[in-house]
Amino acid sequence: MLRRARSSHAYVRKVIQTGPWSVTYADPPPLTVMTTLGGVASVRFDDTGVAPVDIASGDIAIIRGPAPYTIADSASTPPQYVIRGGRKYVVGGGDAAVEAPDHTSAPRTYGDGRPGAMIMVRGGYELRGDVGDRLLDLLPPLAVVPAGVRTRMALDLLAGEISHDEPGQDAVLDRLLDLVLIVALRAWCARPEAVLPAWYRALADRAVGHALRLIHEDPARRWTVAALASNVGMSRAGFAARFTSLVGEPPLKYLTGWRMALAAEMLRETEVTLAVVARNVGYDDPFAFSVAFKRTRGASPSLWRRQVS
Repeated sequence: MLRRARSSHAYVRKVIQTGPWSVTYADPPPLTVMTTLGGVASVRFDDTGVAPVDIASGDIAIIRGPAPYTIADSASTPPQYVIRGGRKYVVGGGDAAVEAPDHTSAPRTYGDGRPGAMIMVRGGYELRGDVGDRLLDLLPPLAVVPAGVRTRMALDLLAGEISHDEPGQDAVLDRLLDLVLIVALRAWCARPEAVLPAWYRALADRAVGHALRLIHEDPARRWTVAALASNVGMSRAGFAARFTSLVGEPPLKYLTGWRMALAAEMLRETEVTLAVVARNVGYDDPFAFSVAFKRTRGASPSLWRRQVS
């Protein structure tokens, strides 16, 4: 899902700050991964009534946008800077930007290195489409994964690379950020407070989980309930009942929903013809695809594409 949902605009930044400090992210990306490598940071959603949460060294915070949030050395520190549109502004300082720390051309590391400074690593993802929404649905506005052996190993790799400036460094950091996110997501989904969608819980089932992976990996295949059941070693009736019980909808309805999510992504992100989109999601007949798309989206593919472009 991450591979299908993410755009190519992930970024990683290392921030070194000495207190008191506070930065408000006014228009954050859909998904942020944040940790501290030394010191404690406080994350709060201003004007929401949600209590601030402290992020200790080695903890990983996964923050779901687009609601603004503030990261500071303490929950009591008032906002000092606001980052909006990739540029940094002094609170109350007018429209003159002082830096552009989150812009793609900005240094990966910024801040001072005085004794006692807090070191924060923050990465952002631009996720797209319905597939991105399915990934975000796994998360509350703020999910905190306490420091652990496996998460620390991933963070050590990321921290060790972020200060380097070598050929291919952006690609290395890109993939290490994915590693940190996936390790953190797995750890979060295993926590008792995680409220997970039915399809994710069903992945743990040997047969239904295998069927879901088949659908996700090859949506264009001519799947039938009988074919899916055969692939997972169950009878047709037994598989259909088990899939519906665990996922909350029948296999072919889930398949259609997944196909339409991928189709919507292609319609939004590419200019390929409807016939190509139809074939890529398992429809030889563009008309049949259009009927299915309109039934689930309320508009024909052509109209939907114009509306979102």
